[in-house]
Amino acid sequence: MRRALFTVLFVVAATFPALAQDATKVDSKHYKVEFENSRVRIVRVKYGPHEKSVMHTHPDLVAIFQNDGRVKFTYPSGKSEETEMKAGQAVFEPAVRHLPENLTDSDMEVILVELKTAKRKPAAKKPVTTGAATNSNKQ
Repeated sequence: MRRALFTVLFVVAATFPALAQDATKVDSKHYKVEFENSRVRIVRVKYGPHEKSVMHTHPDLVAIFQNDGRVKFTYPSGKSEETEMKAGQAVFEPAVRHLPENLTDSDMEVILVELKTAKRKPAAKKPVTTGAATNSNKQ
């Protein structure tokens, strides 16, 4: 029993990172980083006709569709949905894990502006003061 539990935990631990992977790392054929700084990452997405990706994640993002198309998104639960897009359309999408598939006979291109979580700057250090003010002009 103990060995079976260990095996299950090992399999889950080994596969979990693969479930939450960055699209540019697990599917570099379709996802290319065009620009990145501390606040955003811009990713160009290109799919040929009827191509699909692998399960991957994105942070909150803005998607800007470069052409008309139809895409199917499959989620880890097995649920899927189809979406129509129009060239020039821009939409906000919250963070997601999915597997996209181009349902058309044409190429599909999308620009993703992935938003990064702002890192807090350390609080400015206040000067240390002592209880009473001193007079430096004492003689």
